[in-house]
Amino acid sequence: MAIKKPKFKYPAVMLLDDDDIDNFINMKMIEGCHFSENVQVHTSGKSALEFLQNLIRLGDAGKNLFPSIIFLDLNMPVMDGFQFADEFEKFSDAFKKSTTFLVLTTSLNPDDEIKAKKYKRVIKFVNKPLTQELLASL
Repeated sequence: MAIKKPKFKYPAVMLLDDDDIDNFINMKMIEGCHFSENVQVHTSGKSALEFLQNLIRLGDAGKNLFPSIIFLDLNMPVMDGFQFADEFEKFSDAFKKSTTFLVLTTSLNPDDEIKAKKYKRVIKFVNKPLTQELLASL
């Protein structure tokens, strides 16, 4: 008897957060809900950008791994979530066109939410933690 492979909602997503524990918990939530088969985890905006640039260099072979959703923390050292979003916009439309951002943050600053919603790729601004209900709504 063959084991039926679960159906995933998205082929690839990215977690971008400088907190390893949050990343681990969120990754397990995404995997447990069969939300995505490929969960890319990065703890800095710079490493995430380098990873995405490498996918672009692969051309069509990298498109399947380009994330559909990036779960984006705002408060990170060196490069914050807003700076990452600005750099992401410099990528070619062929790759970035189907990628959206879900801001997943601990920020309670209303200015952060206002600023985040000005980015056309931001589909939601939510406070941590990631929940099954939130994943089901996407």
